[in-house]
Amino acid sequence: MRNASPIKSDGNESIATEDGSDLHRIMTRALAFRSRIRHGYAVARLSRLGWASVSVAAFVLAPIVAVVWNVFLPSETTWSHLVSTVLPEYIWNTLLLVLLVAVGVISFGVMSAWLVTAYYFPGCRVLNWALVLPLGMPAYVMAYAYTDWLQAAGPVQTALRDLTGWNIREYWFPEIRSLPGAAAMLSFALYPYVYLLARAAFLDQSRTTIEAARLAGYGTWGRFWRVALPLARTGIVAGTALALMEALADFGTVSYFAVETFTTGIYRAWLSLGDPVAAGQLASCLLAFVFVMLALERMHRGRARYAGTRTPMPPQPLHGLQAAAAFALCTAPISFGFLLPAGVLLKLVATNPEARFGARIYWLVTNTFTLAGIAALAAVAVAVLLAYAARTVKSPVVHGANRLAVLGYALPGAVIAVGILLPLGKLDNAIAAWIRQQFGMDTGLILTGSIAALIYAYLVRFLAVAFQTVEAGLTRVTPSMDDAARSLGLSPGRTLARVHVPMMWGSLATAGFLVFVDVMKELPATFAMRPFNFDTLAVEAYNLAKDERIAEAAIPSLLMVGIALLPLIIFSRQIARSGQGHLNKRTPSHTSRI
Repeated sequence: MRNASPIKSDGNESIATEDGSDLHRIMTRALAFRSRIRHGYAVARLSRLGWASVSVAAFVLAPIVAVVWNVFLPSETTWSHLVSTVLPEYIWNTLLLVLLVAVGVISFGVMSAWLVTAYYFPGCRVLNWALVLPLGMPAYVMAYAYTDWLQAAGPVQTALRDLTGWNIREYWFPEIRSLPGAAAMLSFALYPYVYLLARAAFLDQSRTTIEAARLAGYGTWGRFWRVALPLARTGIVAGTALALMEALADFGTVSYFAVETFTTGIYRAWLSLGDPVAAGQLASCLLAFVFVMLALERMHRGRARYAGTRTPMPPQPLHGLQAAAAFALCTAPISFGFLLPAGVLLKLVATNPEARFGARIYWLVTNTFTLAGIAALAAVAVAVLLAYAARTVKSPVVHGANRLAVLGYALPGAVIAVGILLPLGKLDNAIAAWIRQQFGMDTGLILTGSIAALIYAYLVRFLAVAFQTVEAGLTRVTPSMDDAARSLGLSPGRTLARVHVPMMWGSLATAGFLVFVDVMKELPATFAMRPFNFDTLAVEAYNLAKDERIAEAAIPSLLMVGIALLPLIIFSRQIARSGQGHLNKRTPSHTSRI
């Protein structure tokens, strides 16, 4: 039988047994119970915050579930017809497009990233940030410009005939409106994804590693192929995966060039054949492509970790022909991906009277800014909720829901459009029928007939852009600020409004601006889900180019490019500063040689 004796502590009595662990367990439970009583309101608020985060994440994931659900629905004869006729072509063209774009973005991105980080030559500092500029030129806008430039009546073939005296049918000229042409446009527009991540990987490589390779007898290219490239492969693969997902999501380029891929097939089954279930089944196939690509990227990364002294290798100076060759190689993707198409569009505007600003342009700008502004505000608000919930509610459910919610960025706009319109269309029709039955009013389509569904699609597609930026800004706020706010009696909501938001205002503005530009350039979801007679700059440029009115399409295309350049200039200045710091780390011997 155990003997117990009372022990006084702070005026409270507790029972101490011969086993000290029993006393510790009893005191721990008592303190935990008292803490729950004192802070019950705060715990309830945190719990509601966590549930709100999980609910929003489920709302964002709903279109993905809706797309996958179409696999189990019975279709009409459309699906069997597609399988027996065009589905093999969709699969082959999509695979070939992905392969060609992968070769293009890796070639342009890795080559330019290595040259501007490993060597110093005239113009290197400008090229450091200028290589990002093609991100501001949508691939479908580039396709319009190149079509005008390379067509039979364009300046290139006209000059060729004037020089040789040939007629149109007496020589061979590559056809730009083809699958290789679409792959070239996408490669020029998307290589900066690989360039940015490869450049960061090359800058992070240790100086001692490169020096060890040099002592081992490897020459310039040997050090690149045997050491630098394998160490940077994780960043290169990640950048390539981003570029390929954007290529799979493209609709404007492949549609304008008449290349039959899954994206064009989804719109044909939906809009032309009138079978939304078949469109959803095609979207599921495209979704499988995306998930396989993500799985391959994750599997390739595995547990790869590379650590070094974080002392980058100083760039080697180049002179003469070597410097000229490096400058030419780095300038080529900028010229083909930005300067040339921008110049063609500017010339079309200056030389064609039909390409002029009119009342419709101002209306299109207003529509574009309205959609992009609302979507940017919604994305930033949801991103703040998710990021703050992950910071405050220490729950694996909340963190897991956040990671799933940002998967929408990997999905093509066509897939998201199908996943939203199919269930919302049925809900819309049911609501309209109920209102008509109960009140005798014909309200029409409330959700899918307005911009609400389109904003929803933008939120699903671009939430990851806002979330990553907001999360990065939130991590720079030290946890001690949360503790100080709680000690002053502030609730989590008031802490967010009065402490975190003012401190991370720059990150919020950056996130909103990035989403604004992405929404402005987005075409697939906008083309499918916009309300009747509600066009944007992207839709207008596509429709005009499809009708062979390239000169008129130049105005909205240039407006999109001009607006997209604003965040790119800010981003490029950050790249230029990081490149400047890298160049300033040269040893005195290298500096004297330059």
